[in-house]
Amino acid sequence: MGPIRGSKKKRKIDIENGLDSGSPEEGSNDWWNEFSKRILGLPSPSKGLDQFESVFKVSRKTFNYICSLASEPMMAKTTNFMFLNGKSMSLNDQVALALRRLSSGDSLIGVANFFGTNHSTVSQVTWRFVEAIEERGLHHLQWPSTEDEIAQIKSKFENIRGLPNCCGAIDTTHIMMLLSASDRTIDVWLDRKDNHSMILQVIVDPDMRFRDIVTGYPGKMDDASVLQKSNFFDLSEKGDRLNGKKLKLPGGTEMQEYIVGDSGFPLLPWLITPYQGRDLPETKTEFNKRHFATKLVAQRALARLKDVWRMISGVMWRPDKTRLPRVILVCCILHNIMIDMEDDAIDELTLTNQHDSGYRPEFCDMADKNASLSRDKLALYLSGRLPV
Repeated sequence: MGPIRGSKKKRKIDIENGLDSGSPEEGSNDWWNEFSKRILGLPSPSKGLDQFESVFKVSRKTFNYICSLASEPMMAKTTNFMFLNGKSMSLNDQVALALRRLSSGDSLIGVANFFGTNHSTVSQVTWRFVEAIEERGLHHLQWPSTEDEIAQIKSKFENIRGLPNCCGAIDTTHIMMLLSASDRTIDVWLDRKDNHSMILQVIVDPDMRFRDIVTGYPGKMDDASVLQKSNFFDLSEKGDRLNGKKLKLPGGTEMQEYIVGDSGFPLLPWLITPYQGRDLPETKTEFNKRHFATKLVAQRALARLKDVWRMISGVMWRPDKTRLPRVILVCCILHNIMIDMEDDAIDELTLTNQHDSGYRPEFCDMADKNASLSRDKLALYLSGRLPV
């Protein structure tokens, strides 16, 4: 399977009207009360309710919405998944199992023991869930489609450290894999740190929501190469993206919409990178500080992604590399759903910038001459030194 990219397709769905998980029984507290006693051995529903977010990493409201999202495609198939005691799994049971698998980072056997089922059931249910969220949840991961939405994003980015007309922050991270020595493609996935990994590129808005992703490529590829293979790159180069209102600077200079990225990316008219080198003049040093503070949202988004959806944060044992890109995509969708639902569980997470331990920053020497001039004028503008 080829690389996964963030979808542009938008489905019309009312989140607030979609909180019921399907049936009255499953939409009530009865399921969780029974589950907490049977699986967790908790003595009372009140104590069990306090444990919900720690078990599934999402609030009850978000869980119910995810159930409503996955219900039709998951229940359309006739497979009857069972617990070891012979009881059939409800929709909530299956969603709970999949969320536990994706969020805990536990092995198939570990999740199976937790739920009282077998590891093959965990594998099958998780994959069915991935297919369902991929089918029904892509509208949670898309590029802004209206001028008002873009304007809000620009305003929030500018409020961080003053960068105007910024529409996103780009970054990459590595998904680690432990592959079999007999795997014929093992050398393909060996990266510059002698790890086997798959790369994930994301473009993030100021609320740490993923707006575009690319994954599926070997971790040995550098950031610039992954970017250039992306649909986002093609659209931006053709002028079909980041083509909104230009910022008019003093002296008649215009600054088009852009995203920010670190020194591993090329400097382009629509992708602004920091100045490189030491002993930079004050205007460039100040620009780099503003740039770093703005780009930080992408690092934090990736750190949160890996902190919550721990299946992709550790070293994955012999993953199916044709399915892994879709698992990563669904983790990104779930990350966005938590933001869209204003999930209270987010408030309990510790903000960190670390998501790719051991990987040093890359440096790309590719720089568009016009982009370099625009960056200089933007730096002067921000310092108040651009001639009128």
